[in-house]
Amino acid sequence: MTSFQTYLLGFIILVIGLAVGAYLLHAPTQWIVVGVIVLLGIGVLSATTRTKPRDPQQPRDPSNRDPRNPY
Repeated sequence: MTSFQTYLLGFIILVIGLAVGAYLLHAPTQWIVVGVIVLLGIGVLSATTRTKPRDPQQPRDPSNRDPRNPY
C-alpha cells in the first residue's frame, strides 16, 4: 500500500467518524453530506501534496556541460 493510499484511508476513516458523530448529535443530513464532501476534497488535496514524490537531484557531470555556458 502506497503512502498516498494509507493517508487517504486514514482520512476517510476520520471523516466517517466525524459524520457518525454529527448524526448522533442530530445534525441535519444535508449538512453532514456537505461536510463529508468538503472534507474528502481536502483529504485528496492534502494527500497528493504530502505524498508527492520529490524529483531526484541529478548529479552534475562536468563532461556533460553545455559548451555555450562557461559556468
